[in-house]
Amino acid sequence: MIRDCNTGLDARCRDEDGSIRRKRGDTLVGNLRQEYGENFAPGVRSDMRLDTLLEQAGVDSLSEYLRSHR
Repeated sequence: MIRDCNTGLDARCRDEDGSIRRKRGDTLVGNLRQEYGENFAPGVRSDMRLDTLLEQAGVDSLSEYLRSHR
């Protein structure tokens, strides 16, 4: 995968100030499955938006979702 961003040791994209970028709310679950595996958000349609998934799960961020759904 080719990334157009500054990466740190953890290979996550970072903004100009060095903070880790947040995934956009309009990112589709299907695209997240390409990065996090086919078991990401089981039972959820691939065309659901990340912001909708987070709202339904009652969490504020993708990181929080990942921690609570291991």
